[in-house]
Amino acid sequence: MTDQPPRAAHEVTFIRPMTHHDANGLGNVHGGVIMHQVDTAAGTAAARHSRRPAVTASIDELSFFGPVHVGELLIVRARVNAVWHTSMEVGVRVEAESWDGAQVRHTTSAYLVFVALGEDGHPVEVPPLELVTDLDRRRHHEADIRRHARLERRERVKASRDGL
Repeated sequence: MTDQPPRAAHEVTFIRPMTHHDANGLGNVHGGVIMHQVDTAAGTAAARHSRRPAVTASIDELSFFGPVHVGELLIVRARVNAVWHTSMEVGVRVEAESWDGAQVRHTTSAYLVFVALGEDGHPVEVPPLELVTDLDRRRHHEADIRRHARLERRERVKASRDGL
């Protein structure tokens, strides 16, 4: 086994039909079902890239743009955007596709942060992400911006608590 994961290891796609068991009281797919699929796909991409178990550390953003209907296919694409020391950001795009494939809609986007764990359950170093294309570099740069904002917000909250 090599130290570097294969190039495609940082991307996953899940496809699942939505049924009445997934529906909320309005007859659309429950947001929690979609959130679960987002976390599962993102965690899978993080674990495959790091070749370690990976746990959710934070969700920076999760935005719903429209409903997913019972009978549609839920397509969840997750991709590692950036790797730092023991953590990584995974971007997720969710689409709903009609059963006949005639219509595809972007319904949800999310950014999650995962930490890779060693056998002792403590964070371990993650292999670097190979940035090959301009799109890879753009995603990494935007992930760095979100990370900086997340860490700055954390420090401001901590300072606020210390001042009370």
